[in-house]
Amino acid sequence: MTWRHTLKTSLKGLSTNRSRSSLTILGIVIGITAIMLVMSLGAGAQALILGQVQGLGTNTIAIIPGQVSTSPSSSAAALYSDSLKPQDVTALLNKSNVPSLESLMPVVIGSDSASYGSNAYQVTIFGGTDLMADIFSLVPTEGQFLDQSEVNSYSSVVVIGANVAKYLFDTQDPLNQSIKIKGRNFRVEGVLPKSGGGALFNFDSMVIMPYTTAMTYVTGQKYYNRIITQAVSDAAVPVTAAYIKMTLEESHNITDPAKDDFSIETQQTLANTLGTITSALTWFLVAVASIALFVGGVGIMNIMLVSVTERTREIGLRKALGARDRDILAQFLLEAVLLTIIGGVIGILLGSGLAYVISYALSHFLALDWQYIFPLFGAILGISVSAAIGLVFGGYPARQASKKSPIEALRYE
Repeated sequence: MTWRHTLKTSLKGLSTNRSRSSLTILGIVIGITAIMLVMSLGAGAQALILGQVQGLGTNTIAIIPGQVSTSPSSSAAALYSDSLKPQDVTALLNKSNVPSLESLMPVVIGSDSASYGSNAYQVTIFGGTDLMADIFSLVPTEGQFLDQSEVNSYSSVVVIGANVAKYLFDTQDPLNQSIKIKGRNFRVEGVLPKSGGGALFNFDSMVIMPYTTAMTYVTGQKYYNRIITQAVSDAAVPVTAAYIKMTLEESHNITDPAKDDFSIETQQTLANTLGTITSALTWFLVAVASIALFVGGVGIMNIMLVSVTERTREIGLRKALGARDRDILAQFLLEAVLLTIIGGVIGILLGSGLAYVISYALSHFLALDWQYIFPLFGAILGISVSAAIGLVFGGYPARQASKKSPIEALRYE
């Protein structure tokens, strides 16, 4: 029997029971759809995060308290480590220690409630300097950004995000009004445009103030959550990072680099770290979604066994007319593979379509710079896995069909 005839026979067998065939591939469709959706959105999230990291400037170097790993929990713990102190800033600003350092910004991060009149809103407190406007490309739509004199004088001034302005002031002009945080009044001297949040910072819900003010009147802490620096040039980043490491080790009396209580991240190391985290999460979700494929494979094997039983007389008749065991095996195996491949193709189309719709919604309704990315590897993986499931789970029913005796099969009622 030729493969063309086997294919024609298999397609006819599947079309005879269209409803059953459709329900049989449902598990495969769901599994492949989930995999395509997760891989596409995962790639989009990774592109968004890396795009924001690249926007920080290639000469930016961040100093993180504690040892940072790719674990989200350890990264959160590092945020509240108290290893970065004012004396570290003094040491870093000493040109003899870090000659290639261009600028430095201590960072204080916290959370509290801001109020205006009867309105209150939970905000993220970001204490920084005027350097923050350059690093994050922040240009207020109203008013101005912080300046160094306000940092030096511990001024009670803030720049607020779009959501903060909306929920506290509604239609009123927030400029030069006073909001209350921790019982203290802060004058609004700038309002940021709506950015739609972000992968690293959500500026829409942020209140930015001098870090000196934040430490003294809001957080009460004597340490920094971050120190962000800039090298004099892109080429000077590696040597600047090395100088920073040596300076801080000396400042912290550390002789064994393995015991460093801080971490240094350049744009490249930060991109690699965030890329590792997003990739790990994406593949974890892919593994979870793959459970549906296993369930779908078991369903195909079950339905194929039922089909073999129902078509016993057909098998007997074909064998009586000269069909060999391998012809029967090929027919039923091909039916199983066709079912799974059809399910895989539908899953790829459905998953990529849903991913496109979600990506469109994220970019247009949430104002995120979200790209739709078709996961070509996911599509190839989907087709390959679908065919493999057909071979694995269709093998046993096909073998059972090929072993049937033609005489007994013709007697079957």
